[in-house]
This record gives sequence, structure tokens and C-alpha cells, in this order.
Amino acid sequence: MAIANKNIIFVAGLGGIGLDTSREIVKSNLVILDRIDNPAAIAELKAINPKVTITFYPYDVTVSVAESTKLLKVIFDKLKTVDLLINGAGILDDYQIERTIAVNFAGTVNTTTAIMAFWDKRKGGPGGVIANICSVTGFNAIYQVPVYSASKAAALSFTNSLAKLAPITGVTAYSINPGITKTTLVHKFNSWLDVEPRVAELLLEHPTQTSLQCAQNFVKAIEANQNGAIWKLDLGRLEAIEWTKHWDSGI
Repeated sequence: MAIANKNIIFVAGLGGIGLDTSREIVKSNLVILDRIDNPAAIAELKAINPKVTITFYPYDVTVSVAESTKLLKVIFDKLKTVDLLINGAGILDDYQIERTIAVNFAGTVNTTTAIMAFWDKRKGGPGGVIANICSVTGFNAIYQVPVYSASKAAALSFTNSLAKLAPITGVTAYSINPGITKTTLVHKFNSWLDVEPRVAELLLEHPTQTSLQCAQNFVKAIEANQNGAIWKLDLGRLEAIEWTKHWDSGI
């Protein structure tokens, strides 16, 4: 998938890995949906490539599918076509159990469900591509933050199902699973029930990657455009993970 001259919706494209990735994909028209407005970041993106259109809409992924659909209708009415949806919202704080599940998992499900009204080929839609930012904790948990880890595992499972549904919906999907990346997300966070108060400090004692390294590999994954791919972006490397099948529904 060549990035140039595409229309991309990027949920949470203004912070951490999101902003560095936005800087890398401004060959495309970007619609950024984020909970917090960042005019300076939007201005910076516009300056990088004045030939493309950068648009911002305030958006909280915890709203209902109906509310998400209303916003997407505004966007589709304006752009006519959207090529790629990136679901990137995430929080890391195991004190906030309900919000962690709402943002990291339910928000991804709701935004994806909403865009199906415009993409699903059963409704006459053209299809599309979804890239869900999950996490390596979806493979193996950081057990001191079990709520976060489980929410990312759920998002990964959802993405894998989306990919298998592509022949029915016309919508392909793959997951982006960053390893520990130097962002504000991991500088300080709370473990579940305070089982390890120093979890952030301990985590950062191990090798990490920069958000720029992660963003550059994210672009490679977008360009590969491989339905069902489970991409690991860790320590500055991009690797396709082969998911081991331990059980199959048989349907």
C-alpha cells in the first residue's frame, strides 16, 4: 500500500508513537481524531507537507457506536473515500480498570464497528483497511498490569477475527504490536492493586526503542498491507509473528 495520495483516519494520532507516525505518513491526507487538541502539532504536520490536507476532530473513543458513526459520516461526506483507519487510542493505568477496558478494547471495537457502515461490501461499500495498535503484552502479559495486558490481548484477538472476516466484509486488518517504547505512557504508571509500585522503573531498566523507530517500522507495516499480519515492533525491528493455533472452532 503506497502511502502517498491516500486518505487516512488516525485515531489518537497526536501523542507518543501516534505523533511520530503522523510525521512519517504526511504524504497522505490525514484526518486526526483525538481527545485532546494540539494545535502546535497540527501546525507542524501541515508544515511538513503543505500539499496534503490535515484535519482535526475532537473524539473520545469511549462514545457509542452511534456517536462514532455520526462523526465518520461528516468525514466521509467531505472526503468521499477513506483508505485506512488507524485505531491508536490507549492508556496504561491499572488503577483505572473500567476506562482501560473502554479505551484500549471497547473503543477499538466501537470505532471499527462504526466505519463498517461506510466500508462493508455487503452494504455496497468499497472495503477498506484497518491497522489496530495493540501491544506485545497481547502475546505475553506484563503481569503486574494485568488489566492493560488483557485489554491489549482482547484488541489483538478482535483484529485477528477482522482479518478472517475480510472475505465477507471486504475490510482487511492487521495489528501493530509495539514493544516497550520511550513515551510518556511508560514513564510512570500504576500496577493493579499496587502489586509492584516500581513497575515503570523496573520496565525501563530493560532495552527499549524510541517512538521514531517504532513509527518508521509502522510505516513499513502499512506499506506491506498484509491482511491478518501480526506485526511486532520491538527494539527498532519489525517482525511478523506467526500465531500458534491451539484450538479451532471448525466453522
